[in-house]
Amino acid sequence: MAATVVLALFAAGCRSSKDAVTTTTPAASSFTVGLATDTGGLNDKGFNQLAYAGLLRAELLGVRGTVVLANSSADYIPNLTALAGTGYSLVIGVGFSQAQAIAAVAKRFPQTHFAIIDVSNTAVNKLPNVEALSFREQQAGYLAGYAAGLTTKDRGGKVVSTVGGQKEPPVDRYIAGFQAGAKASFPGVKLLNAYSQDFSNPAKCSRVALNQIAAGSVVVFQVAGACGLGALAAAAEQGVWGIGVDADQGYLGQDVLTSALKRVDTVVFDAIQSARAGKFEGGRDVVYGIDAGGVGIGTFSLRAPAGVAAATRKVEVQMKAGKIPDIATTVR
Repeated sequence: MAATVVLALFAAGCRSSKDAVTTTTPAASSFTVGLATDTGGLNDKGFNQLAYAGLLRAELLGVRGTVVLANSSADYIPNLTALAGTGYSLVIGVGFSQAQAIAAVAKRFPQTHFAIIDVSNTAVNKLPNVEALSFREQQAGYLAGYAAGLTTKDRGGKVVSTVGGQKEPPVDRYIAGFQAGAKASFPGVKLLNAYSQDFSNPAKCSRVALNQIAAGSVVVFQVAGACGLGALAAAAEQGVWGIGVDADQGYLGQDVLTSALKRVDTVVFDAIQSARAGKFEGGRDVVYGIDAGGVGIGTFSLRAPAGVAAATRKVEVQMKAGKIPDIATTVR
């Protein structure tokens, strides 16, 4: 069902996501899930796409799902309201930007179970019908930064950089961890950071990355969803390294050194299965770290400098063993 609805949305072009919701009435006897994306859309090759993959995995086990897309933040409350009002068993909001919308709609529909990704429970007023799902992005960022520092040193460079979408806690946890990891492997490295103020327009992140590369950046880490794909493209065009985010984005080309992973697909699937089994955890935080396989480091480019992958994997093992605690979460 989800695949059908999403394809219809893309085919319709300007058709609103609310149309997709109201044309789908879930059967009372089945467990149904409504997934509301943020403005990054399903083609971000990362965050939203991973959430959708988690829903598709659950559908293989009999769950009925629908996806609604947001063209702007103004769609958040209408989309969530339509899903809750139609009677979905679980409504999932994807992304920190939907925190206020989830809080408002969940208060209006206290009998509906909601889950939101990348948000703490306090951000949604600790509502008993909202499950807050978040990650220790600083751990994945640290590993990516460690690899970036080693690569920069190997290349004879001195600068690494990060391109954030907006200054939000999950974005900053990634960036802060990256900065700490880069300093750990290359104490003399210079750190650049900027925000595109966008998660969907690749041209904006491309411009930010090009400015950083002009300032000497040898490795560019994108933390900006679909917008960040522009940063990776700019890095490839300029002959420097890019680092992907959330999904393993190495398939985009050998200029992607590695990726900082966040298993949004696993979290969505787990949340659906728990709610379906009557184990919904509303009113509390569920945090995924490297110990639970929630975050990690992706595959390395075949062109990565010798020893970088092995050294980073060694640090990953140490982190899993709890030997690298208290990684920074605040951007310098």
